[in-house]
Amino acid sequence: MDAMKHWQPRGHAQQAAHHVFERLRDDILNLTLTPGTGLSRQTLQKQFGLSSTPVRDALMRLEEAGLVDVFPQSGTVVSPIDVKLAREAQFLRRSIELEAVRTLASSPEAGLVRDLKAAIAEQRQYAKANDLERFNEADLLFHKLLYDAAGVPELWAVVRRQSVHIDRIRRLHLPVKGKVTQIIRDHTAIVAAIADGKPDRAQTQMRNHLSQSLAFSSELRARFPAYFKE
Repeated sequence: MDAMKHWQPRGHAQQAAHHVFERLRDDILNLTLTPGTGLSRQTLQKQFGLSSTPVRDALMRLEEAGLVDVFPQSGTVVSPIDVKLAREAQFLRRSIELEAVRTLASSPEAGLVRDLKAAIAEQRQYAKANDLERFNEADLLFHKLLYDAAGVPELWAVVRRQSVHIDRIRRLHLPVKGKVTQIIRDHTAIVAAIADGKPDRAQTQMRNHLSQSLAFSSELRARFPAYFKE
């Protein structure tokens, strides 16, 4: 009976695996599951009410994404933050977004400026409520709008896949006093440069904005040494 209870058709198992992957990925990126946390297959099966196959597949996808380390005969743990990989992701994102804001500021559109200001207004709302999770979502939306408007929406998906380590550094940095205010200030300056049709200024503002969290990584590493790769 137990085997029948946890049996799922192939399509359902794939969907279930995707659900588990997304839930665990989000929990790892927002640091609900911190680096070094053990993940038991049996516990996850009970938590999600699933058989071993979708849970195993989800953990394999997390390993491929660099979010967990699997040790044979030992177990699965949330991977430490790799500053080298975070730096590479920052380089990729900076390269794309500097070109994106130059393109957008070279031919500013009122609709885009309006949408970006609306995203900033959401950030202010969540900052006032001290809702850092939704603030982070609004922050990501702001940047996604730039990719969409620049005509490179698929590159956003590429950047998101490569950003798992820099995202966790950013999430560690977010509660630091003044960080939320600085993000809103930076975004406002970027939008102003785009609206004013100033490509060089837009690039300078974006470069400064994207350098903040990684520049603060040494302080974060000193405060959370167990979270980082040696």
